[in-house]
This record gives sequence, C-alpha cells and structure tokens, in this order.
Amino acid sequence: MAETRSSATPHVLIFPFPAQGHVNSMLKLAEILSISGINVTFVNTQQNQSRQLSFGNVQSRFNKFPGFCFETIQDGLPDNQHHSAGFRSFQDVVEDMFNRVKNVITPSFRELLISNRFKSDARGPVSCIITDGVASFAIDVAEELGIPSISFRTISACCTWIYFCTSKLVESGDVPFKDEDMDRLVRSVPEMESFLRCRDLPSLYRAKEISHPNLDFVRTETLHSVRATAHILNTFDDLEAPILPHLRSYWPNLYTVGPLNALLNALRSSTTDFSASLPVSSNASLYAEDRSCMTWLDKQPEKSVVYVSFGSVAMVSQEQWFEIWYGLVNCSYRFLWVRRPESLLLEDGEENRIQAELIEATKERGYTVDWAPQEEVLNHPAVGVFLTHNGWNSTLECMVAGVPMLCWPHLADQQINSRYVSEVWKIGMDIKDNLNRSTVEKLIREIMGEKREELMKSTEKVAQMARKSVSSDGSSYRNFEALLEFIRKSC
Repeated sequence: MAETRSSATPHVLIFPFPAQGHVNSMLKLAEILSISGINVTFVNTQQNQSRQLSFGNVQSRFNKFPGFCFETIQDGLPDNQHHSAGFRSFQDVVEDMFNRVKNVITPSFRELLISNRFKSDARGPVSCIITDGVASFAIDVAEELGIPSISFRTISACCTWIYFCTSKLVESGDVPFKDEDMDRLVRSVPEMESFLRCRDLPSLYRAKEISHPNLDFVRTETLHSVRATAHILNTFDDLEAPILPHLRSYWPNLYTVGPLNALLNALRSSTTDFSASLPVSSNASLYAEDRSCMTWLDKQPEKSVVYVSFGSVAMVSQEQWFEIWYGLVNCSYRFLWVRRPESLLLEDGEENRIQAELIEATKERGYTVDWAPQEEVLNHPAVGVFLTHNGWNSTLECMVAGVPMLCWPHLADQQINSRYVSEVWKIGMDIKDNLNRSTVEKLIREIMGEKREELMKSTEKVAQMARKSVSSDGSSYRNFEALLEFIRKSC
C-alpha cells in the first residue's frame, strides 16, 4: 500500500476552518503545493466558495494547475445569509460557527471522504489530509481511511503555546481572572513570564468560567491536534525561536514554513512555468475589493499614509468608531480606512448620518473603501503605518512589507500578537483596551514622527529576517522542502 502511494503523485486534501483568515492562509498553502507538483483538493463550505468565486481571483490563480480542484460541503447557512451573519456580537457569531462545525460541517466532511467520490478521481484517492488546527475531526477521518494527517494551526506559535499551557494557567490561578487584574503578570507560560499580562492572553481567556464552551473548544482542539502525523505553522524560525522547542515537545514533526505570502511570492518568481502567468496578488477574499484606493495611494507622498483595517471579523461600536475617526482626523496625517460594510454596529437610522459625516471629514486627507487589496496596500511606498487588529495574516503581511504597526486587537490570538509586536519584536505600539481619540492621535504622531527612526530599525530587521527565511537557503524554504519530502514519502 505504501509503495503504491509513494510511486504516484500525492493527492492532498486541504480543509480550512470556514473563516476568512483561515481560508486565506490555507489557500496560499494549496497554491504553494500546486506549484510544487502536488495534486490538491481544497474543501470549502458552500457559501465561502460562492463568495470567493464572486469576489476573489481563485479561478485565475488555480486554473493553471491541472492537479487542483475545489470541493464544497454543506455549511448549514441559508443561501441568502450574509457571510458575517449581520450585526450579531462576535460571541454569537463564534458560538453559531462552532455549532455548525459540530452539527453540519463535520458530518458533511466525513461523508465527502468516506463516500466513493474520490475513488474514480483521475488523480487517485486522497492520500493525505491537511486540516485546520481547530478541525481535529478531520484527523479522525484520516485515521479511519488509514492515511496521514497534517494539522495546520493558522495562528502564531506564541498563541498556540499559550493554548497548550491552559492547564498550567488554571492550576496556577492565572485564569479565570477579574477585570481589575488586567495588568497582573502571568507567570505560568514559559518564555513569557516577564511581559505577559492578563490582558495579553488570547481573548477566550476573558471568560469568567474556565468551563466556558468556547475556551473548552480551543483547549480540546489543541490537545487533540497531537494525534496528527505532522504539523505546520505559518511562522519562521528566527521570529518565534524561543517558543518552537516547547511546541516540538508536543509536535515533534513540526514544519515552520512562513510567512506563507512571502514563500508563495518567492516560489512564483523562481518557477518559470508560472511566474509569468499567475496574478501578482493572492486575493481569496470573501468581499469585493475596491482598487480605487491604489489610485488614491499613487497620489500621496512617501510614508505619509496611515492604513486602517480591522480584518474580516471584528465588529466596531459607534463609540469606538468615533474615537478612531477623531484620532485620525486630529493627527493631521493622511489615511486610508477600510470600512467593511457590516463591521460598524449601529442603531436604526444611524448609517446614513455616520457615512455622510465620515465622507465630509475625510474628503481632503482621507479615503475610505469597503475592502482593499491589503498586501498591495502594505507594500505601497505611500503607507507609513498600519492601524491593525493584529490578525496573524495581517501581522505577517505587515512584517514582510516592513511597515510599523499600531495595534488594536479584538479577539482570539490578536491580544498576544499585539503584545509581541510592541514588547518583544519592537515593531509597533499597542492600544489594547485603551481606545480613545487622544491615544490614537498621540501614538500615530509618535510612530510617524519622533519614534519612527527607532521603530523602523526593528521593523526593517524583522522584514529582512522574514524575506531571508523564504529565500533558497532560508529556514522556511528548507522546511517546506522537508514538508514536500514528507508528503511524497508518506502519501
């Protein structure tokens, strides 16, 4: 059986957790594997597939690869429901997503793999499953089929390590914690004892009960992930070196192959068969990009623009929106603001007034769009700082581009990412839990002014490390080659 698999081209099935950030990074991995000659099936939920085909460039990206195809499974959403689920709280959205994963997506995924669907596939049956790190049910399916499984955790190594330390956090009394303890140092996570505060823990630890379903979900998925045959992280060795040995004590077969956006660009440029025909961007967006912002950026002076985007999930209250807005207006710098259509929580009748006032206040120095081609924006010479939610994809893209960050994290791993950005890597500043117009104005002025030279030294150093890691002699490039060898030999 093993000899039959190793003599043919492996057929890898990739399954992301159905959220924009997860889909984005795993689709980059799918393209990297396709460039390398691996047959890939990418499994999307029905609604995400529909939105990507409408708004992204996935067709032009993947139609060059005869060994690639998409498959879809049920997601439990009605056809007319918007991706973001309207104006519900993030808590409600997460609970709904977890419920649909359990009750709809899991059985639909299993049916796809256990059925006869791939037995007649010209590429051969699926020989390996690469699953999202919070979708361990796919590891069960791989075991049932007798094939290897690879768990891909799409968050930072530092956040992953904290999740592994959950039992220590509970035993030491660090969690749950009270609101007045937010600045108390957390001593029970090795490598972070000197700078990790309660407020820097991933947002799920803010639950008042340690048995909260969302925290229990992440803890359980993290522990179950050790059953996978191998593991992937979208990071690079020089960035998170102190953490990686701890993770390898749980995941001995760990491949650090990031930043994936930089690795993908490196492979594209070095592969003559594809470099001329593939699009420059890697847009797998669930939203329609407004490229008019690029024309606007072309007219701005170098390093003069504050780029503002809070990702694909974060919801912003009207009060928060005004504080950001006034901070941007008062700092007197130009800004490009991505205002995702459903991201602003408004009462009935407020939308038109807010929009009118925003347009009036920003027409001279600012520009707003519903969604932007972020990698291109960050690499534009006019951009001087990124006001970001610190999702891991955005954080890595900003590192590669060499742009300092002003961090306003919202949820999940973003809290610890922002702490590392400000205190460990020294490539930005953190507004965490302290959003007001005077702070936004003050920190933008500092990053764009008096502290710019100091920040740029660290930022450029990290950018150089990131770019080196994906060069032909870099750690991530070598790790990716080792991953390819593992897939070809094991599958």
